[in-house]
Amino acid sequence: MAEREGRYTAATVLAVANQKGGVGKTTTSVSLAASLAELGLRVLLVDFDPQGNASSGLGLRAHPGQASVYDVLVDAVPVEQAVVPTSQPGLDLIRATIDLAGAEVELVSAFSREHKLRRALDAARDQYDAIIIDCPPSLGLLTVNAMTAADGVVVPIQCEYFALEGLGALRRNVDLIREQLNPNLEMTGFVLTMLDARTRLSQQVVDEVRSHFGDRVFKARIPRTVRLAEAPGFGQPITQFDPSSRGAMAYRRLAQEVVERLDRRANDQQRDTEQGAVA
Repeated sequence: MAEREGRYTAATVLAVANQKGGVGKTTTSVSLAASLAELGLRVLLVDFDPQGNASSGLGLRAHPGQASVYDVLVDAVPVEQAVVPTSQPGLDLIRATIDLAGAEVELVSAFSREHKLRRALDAARDQYDAIIIDCPPSLGLLTVNAMTAADGVVVPIQCEYFALEGLGALRRNVDLIREQLNPNLEMTGFVLTMLDARTRLSQQVVDEVRSHFGDRVFKARIPRTVRLAEAPGFGQPITQFDPSSRGAMAYRRLAQEVVERLDRRANDQQRDTEQGAVA
């Protein structure tokens, strides 16, 4: 990888996670990564779901013989050998294949198995401003690896009746990983997805989520739209597939909020470094 001029000295790693399926997790991972790249950040998207939907959603499904995240995780293949550029300038991808489904079994007896992804990504941090990990819809070893590698967790929440179901288990896992594996892990924020503003239920869910999580809920709300559902079939993020659509604009607003939080984090780190130097 070539040296680059970045917004930050090292990447912030964000795991996009929710053990519930169908909440817009992969759409959020792909669209947020593409929107951050549009803002001028250098972004790496790691497809960490054996279904490989983030890879196919960018038109880059891996073929036999091509390095994937499985090779990085299990065979210690260097990250740079698995990185491929996407059609969005500034956005790179590490693809996933179905082989990743067997990684949890293969890593059971591995030494320091929870830190495999972290060690692999540490070598790429100075090449990017943000690394986004699209987690599988589970709380298994793959998700534990992602959270151990991450600085923060972004949680998509679908605006439906059982929106908060399962979030208690997710938060407990985050707390356990913070206590035992990654003391710097933070809950970065919650993203409200698949919002239908015409229904009273959606507004009730919005109010309930905000009452539980307050300022950790991003202001940007992702609408339920046909164009967002169609974009993966064309192998493009929504920001390219239909740049002026409601979905594209919503993810751009989300990306701007994420950048603001990354800026605050970078400023806090700089202040701590300066105070440490004075002390």
